[in-house]
Amino acid sequence: MNRFLSALLLVGLFPLLSTAQSAQATYGNDFLSTGSGARALGMGSAQVALANDVTAAFWNVAGLAEVEKPQLMYMHSERFSGIVGYDYGAGVLPLKSGKGVVSLSFFRQGVDNIANTLNAWDRERDQPKGNAEDYITRFSAADMAIFFSYAKQRTDRLSIGASAKIIHHKLGPFAQAWGYSLDIGAKLRTDFANVGVTVHDITTMQKMWDVNESAFGDYEAQFDSLGATLPTGQNEYVLPSVKIGASKLFPIGEDFTVSAATDVDLLFENRRAYYLNVGRMSIEPHVGGEVSYKDLIAFRAGVTDFITDPVSGFMVSPTLGMGLKLSSFVLDYGFASFAGASSDLGFTHRISLRFDFNNDR
Repeated sequence: MNRFLSALLLVGLFPLLSTAQSAQATYGNDFLSTGSGARALGMGSAQVALANDVTAAFWNVAGLAEVEKPQLMYMHSERFSGIVGYDYGAGVLPLKSGKGVVSLSFFRQGVDNIANTLNAWDRERDQPKGNAEDYITRFSAADMAIFFSYAKQRTDRLSIGASAKIIHHKLGPFAQAWGYSLDIGAKLRTDFANVGVTVHDITTMQKMWDVNESAFGDYEAQFDSLGATLPTGQNEYVLPSVKIGASKLFPIGEDFTVSAATDVDLLFENRRAYYLNVGRMSIEPHVGGEVSYKDLIAFRAGVTDFITDPVSGFMVSPTLGMGLKLSSFVLDYGFASFAGASSDLGFTHRISLRFDFNNDR
């Protein structure tokens, strides 16, 4: 146990000591804000005290402790009229004899098939080369993450968990970065409601960037002529963020169940992009609800992205969704960005499919 605590202490302290030579990143891990599962989108991303399946590894890892059978999930989402693709896959496995639950999750957000025209331009004649298409290559700009998660039921009411995560950013052949950190979470069931809290990047996410100068070809001379230099890698760090949530279930008769949830995200990056700020802290609320019938079909709605637009004033983005359970499969759909300021960037569609293994087989 002492060795484990010492190792955990080193993991936590090393990023903090490294920040002295790094720059703070704003929106450093914002690609992960899409989260996991289409159910979450339909409910305005209010999941911290509600998620109790494989998706809990992201929303609140402590919720994994409620999983009783192995599960697999895949999700695809498109944003900005299909320009940005987002894929998520995960699996969860309860251990024997109440030893806890383990999970592995993968996230990828990317823009693919980007044209690299650096070598297609004749800089001496200041015009495209005659056979420019032969010099154009394609690359992807992608953000990826892997979560290794573990959760355990501490008491009948309290569950806790942690996720070790690795981040990888890749900008084609030009630059890439690696980062790592730790998330923790807790979930408490009370007689009135469930409450949950999760801290992302509690150890502070440290990212190490590397730029491949040779990928810019002879453009170094162009930079020199402008009195500039080629981009160089710079380490950066991402501050911890906190999610706090509450949820409550309301059974209606024997067939219907209403679920209500609300979350508050607390970020300390001095974003000043949302309607409520306290010093360097920005506050992002999420509210959602769900009506399910016999755990077979569900309809969802929520609100998120509470912002004050300089032109339109105060605005929110509503979300909608539905879910359908067919034997061991659960199919969820979420739809957002059809109103509010974010609607100008196109609709967001999200589909996820979960498979539940039957332990009795």
